[in-house]
Amino acid sequence: MNSADISKKISKIGLPRIIIALFLLSLYVVAPFVGINLKTAFQDTFIRVGMNIILVLSLVPMIQGGTGLNFGMPLGVEAGLLGAVISIELGLTGFLGFLGAMVISIPIAVVFGYGYGKILNKVKGGEMMIATYVGFSSVAFMCIMWLLLPFKKPDMIWAYGGEGLRTTVSVESYWSKILGKILNIPNNYSFIGELIFFILVAFLIKEYFRSRSGLSMKAVGANEKFAKSIGIDIDRARIVSVVMSTVIAALGIIVYQQSFGFIQLYLAPFYMAFPAIAAILIGGASVHKATMFNVVVGTFLFQGIITMTPIVISGLIKTDMSETIRVIISNGMILYALTRKGGAN
Repeated sequence: MNSADISKKISKIGLPRIIIALFLLSLYVVAPFVGINLKTAFQDTFIRVGMNIILVLSLVPMIQGGTGLNFGMPLGVEAGLLGAVISIELGLTGFLGFLGAMVISIPIAVVFGYGYGKILNKVKGGEMMIATYVGFSSVAFMCIMWLLLPFKKPDMIWAYGGEGLRTTVSVESYWSKILGKILNIPNNYSFIGELIFFILVAFLIKEYFRSRSGLSMKAVGANEKFAKSIGIDIDRARIVSVVMSTVIAALGIIVYQQSFGFIQLYLAPFYMAFPAIAAILIGGASVHKATMFNVVVGTFLFQGIITMTPIVISGLIKTDMSETIRVIISNGMILYALTRKGGAN
């Protein structure tokens, strides 16, 4: 292979991804020398990948539909949280509780997504800025609603006063790690169930983009003027993309919760869009194009770095600074990824 071929392959993969991948590989190589069990390190990485990959996947429809990066993801997350707490309020457990949370959250997410899409159609060209405020506003609004909604389940409400939902609600006795349990997978490998669920959702999305409606959406994202010239309803296609992203984000947070073991309310969803957006951009997506490959590669690289860097550095300097380092690394990667929003290189 000559230098021209090598340069072509590097350009295709993207130099940033090669550098990040080599850095992640070096962390796995160093890990055993600072007392870190390599098997446990890989398990931790894949657990975080399984938790987050559906949230990253939720960005694809909006990117493909031409509405940009979904900084309003917290809106879909709030729909998923609402479905989850209603499921617990109804006393649903096991797979039925998990499925119930999803079924309840979908119509809520459709309504939220439709309104969100209508707003974005009014501000074409400034979608990402407005989306950020939509996401932040939805979190602030739901902070009020978590206190006012008439939930009565003792597991969820504040003991003092008996009103309002707690900041954190455990799903341990309801549907914790249910995607692993229904496949009889041990807890340490429950991420396999989450990855299977991701493959199923990704397959459905890919098939949708082969349909007439999906091709219309992609045409709008690729060239809006061309799409309009062949008779595609631009506004409708954009709204459908926003609704899809919002629904998938709602499903994604429920998958996240069943893996994490807790439902986190109030301000917890505030910045959830940023790690997901960073992951898909690191994977090679742009504001106009995203693939399943970008989702998988980006999520693994981002979550791998977030998982490994703090524990390896803490092991090297013999001081527990893991959380501080994690915050520095995660925000640094988010900042870097946002500078790559125009494309892979």
